[in-house]
Amino acid sequence: MTRDNNLQRQHQHQHQQRRQLLRAAAGTGLGLLGTGSLWAQASAWPSKPVNLVVPFPAGGGTDAFARPLAAQFSKATGKMLVIDNRGGAGGTVGASFAARAAADGYTLFMGGVHHSIAPAMYPKLDYDIEKDFIPLALLARVPQVLVVNPKTPSANFKQFLDHVKKNPAKLNYGSAGAGTSHHLAGELFKQQTGTFITHIPYRGAGPALQDLIGGNVDMMFDGLGSSAAHIKGGRIKALMVSGAKRNPAFPDVPCAAEVGLPDYTVTTWYGLWAPKGTPADVQARIVDEAKRLGTFDELKTIWAANGADYGGMTQQQFGAFVSSEVKRWAEVVKASGAKLD
Repeated sequence: MTRDNNLQRQHQHQHQQRRQLLRAAAGTGLGLLGTGSLWAQASAWPSKPVNLVVPFPAGGGTDAFARPLAAQFSKATGKMLVIDNRGGAGGTVGASFAARAAADGYTLFMGGVHHSIAPAMYPKLDYDIEKDFIPLALLARVPQVLVVNPKTPSANFKQFLDHVKKNPAKLNYGSAGAGTSHHLAGELFKQQTGTFITHIPYRGAGPALQDLIGGNVDMMFDGLGSSAAHIKGGRIKALMVSGAKRNPAFPDVPCAAEVGLPDYTVTTWYGLWAPKGTPADVQARIVDEAKRLGTFDELKTIWAANGADYGGMTQQQFGAFVSSEVKRWAEVVKASGAKLD
């Protein structure tokens, strides 16, 4: 996509938004003065660089989607979307920082499924994902994938499972941190296969993947977003994707239902939030921009290569989805007995 095309889209988008604001102003009797004020507020964003808090180190799943999103944002708006990696404690350190940021639309938070799990795993969180943030948009959804070091002698999932069963407590799995989807995916795997493997938490998927590639951990239950490039590059081997169907980006990798685990469904998703108190008109501008970015061919290509889907929910639907995920994972944590290591 050329810069001229981006500018044309931006101008068309602003013209459409102005018409919507004019109609809204007319309906509320604000008159021309009020209309100008509304338009100035909404159209001003972004007037300077926007900080995007990514609560994991570089090289993880969140980063795999945040960086191309930032690149396209900058092309489309002419303003930088600055990635601020703040890893630690299963993504809760970055979330805590973002919750206390100024509610002006210039600090946004890119979290995910991990933050719907955290309330059940971290009883003393100093923020509430449902009360201290405003959900804006679902950005990506990818299935979890079981990956191992290519030197693992097992040629397929069945052989690997036999190996795990014959060696209880001798194998381990790395995760992006205690209370992340990687951790819970491992606990569900143990529960549904009757196996025992030791959990090794890291400060993000990136460091865990490096140790898997280096042979320091035996396996990972990772999101395809961070594993895709390593699988394609032969640095790790995929044995199974969660769910009832194969992923189009990796058609040769069997799904959980095919290998005898019909109830093994774990999806990693990523979304965009703003701190509580962010003005409604600024929220609307951000939501519109996020939706528009999803139509760009560059992002479509990257998401497809990572086995991911983009968006698909309104702001209200995303908020309801987050609440449902918080409830769902609380039940999973309770049933699995998962604990912080």
